[in-house]
Amino acid sequence: MTLGPLMLDVAGTELTDDDRRRLSHPLVGGVILFSRNYRDPAQLAALTTEIRALKSAPLLIGVDQEGGRVQRFREGFTRLPPMRAFGEIWNAHPQQAKHLARETGFVLASELRAHGVDFSFSPVLDLDYGASSVIGDRAFHADPHAVFQLGQAVMLGMKDAGMAACGKHFPGHGFVVADSHVDIPVDTRTLADIAIADLVPFRLMIEAGLAAIMPAHVIYPEVDDQPAGFSRIWLQKLLRHQLGFDGAIFSDDLCMEAAGVAGGVVERVTAALNAGCDIALVCNRPDLADDVLANLKVDWPAPARARLARMHGHPHPPAMTALRESVRYANALHHIAGLGVNTSDLNLQIDPTDYCARS
Repeated sequence: MTLGPLMLDVAGTELTDDDRRRLSHPLVGGVILFSRNYRDPAQLAALTTEIRALKSAPLLIGVDQEGGRVQRFREGFTRLPPMRAFGEIWNAHPQQAKHLARETGFVLASELRAHGVDFSFSPVLDLDYGASSVIGDRAFHADPHAVFQLGQAVMLGMKDAGMAACGKHFPGHGFVVADSHVDIPVDTRTLADIAIADLVPFRLMIEAGLAAIMPAHVIYPEVDDQPAGFSRIWLQKLLRHQLGFDGAIFSDDLCMEAAGVAGGVVERVTAALNAGCDIALVCNRPDLADDVLANLKVDWPAPARARLARMHGHPHPPAMTALRESVRYANALHHIAGLGVNTSDLNLQIDPTDYCARS
């Protein structure tokens, strides 16, 4: 069975017949997992094994495992700090902050790979302006060069464990107050203002070898009247051509409120792919996923397939038993123990990205 340009989710901790039908469709190339898909480590490993067995070319499996408030798998996994914890350490001890960020990236990626997950949508490269509650402590720092240094450290730690990184939310979500999960954020700054601040971490991370990027569902009207994820100006002219990015571009979830500006779900997926996304995410609405599978007409180019193929984790990762016996993993756990526990606004019960669970 072939792979295609859609990334869908599944209902629960085991695949249903409807899940298998959807994921076996030739338009589907990946699966994103959520907290509802996790019960315990053994269950997760069985789920990812079954997902991989559905197609001869295995589906790409991703998850949001950033740390802090956004960590889908918790019990049985190391509790990861919010990224702001490294920014706070950076202010006094930048080298120590980079070391701890790399160790955290290694733990994050090692544990996911041991359970069959290819990659995490990490790290967040937005600047911490103090305005956005949905970004908040998910961001490293307000200084773009600190964000780059710490983001690169996390990326290198992930690479040490055989995992590619995906930076988000291009070209920057931290300046706006509105939450794109439930609203349509508008950032009224000029391109020049964004370029000397929010774009800096993305530009430097691209130069450092960043494998993937997720654009923001934010409108920057001084640049384009479409959100970045639907904008050929942002994705083609600026990201691909001016910044020279040759990695994979994942849309953000096209069922989010801010994506509605592009029309119905089929129009949203078409607009995202036409703008330059390599793969489009349709999450938490199986009815809309069925609509896309039935009605999407798209010619998925070979370069997009190649970029997505590079997101698969390195084969034959160590299982958790072997991982626990490794000196690198044990040292990393020791180094990051207790990080973030004193972060003032850390609330582990509230995941700002889990908009389907909000009342």
